[in-house]
Amino acid sequence: MTDRVDPGPRKGFPLGLTIATLIAAAILVWLGTWQLQRLAWKEDLLARIAALQAAPAKPLGGALDALAHGANADFTRVVVDCPGLGSAPYLELYSVRESGAGLRLISACAVESAKYRTILVDRGFVADTISARPPVDLADRTPVRLVGVLRSPDKASFVTPKNDVAGNHWYSRDIPAMAAHLKAPSPAPVILTAETSSNPTWQALKPQPLPAEIPNRHLEYALTWFGLAGALVAVYAAMLWRWWKA
Repeated sequence: MTDRVDPGPRKGFPLGLTIATLIAAAILVWLGTWQLQRLAWKEDLLARIAALQAAPAKPLGGALDALAHGANADFTRVVVDCPGLGSAPYLELYSVRESGAGLRLISACAVESAKYRTILVDRGFVADTISARPPVDLADRTPVRLVGVLRSPDKASFVTPKNDVAGNHWYSRDIPAMAAHLKAPSPAPVILTAETSSNPTWQALKPQPLPAEIPNRHLEYALTWFGLAGALVAVYAAMLWRWWKA
């Protein structure tokens, strides 16, 4: 008769590993859910941009009045006459495009609205290889008819450099600070990004209110996070089965 080998006492239930697995799985599931929420937001954004392609321009004053009463003015195409915009003072906002780094010129435009008196205008992109700038003439009040798209400013993240107001180096669209620097009273809480040029004879200025292509990979990211959560649970279940059979 063969003697039976005593495997020794069973190890205790891996409580610490179980808690760590549950926390990690919960984080992965939360990341997947967050990506699904981002997917819904991105699909709505893409639908609004697609509808904007054929939308006629509305008078800016009416759009700002609607905004003052709680309407969503983001991605609204508007038209406005801006006195002296072609030679208005400007701020330099750091920007990156497919062609490389550069800056965007931000100026103020006087408007007629029930609540707002000015709106900041993103006149367009200038590559950093170009040192020239459009002239500034405060006495020039020549009206410039501008067609553009209203955009809500992006919030600065923790990696966004702090705006250098004194040096006129801006990294985020801080409307109150920008308006104060430009001495623009009662600014609207949106920015008018130009589709037409404020300086048609200066080809270095490139208006571009919308990105040429907006990626949408949030479903792929969500499936990745959910897949990692499933793989983690499967590995833990296999380990638990081995513990139970020991």
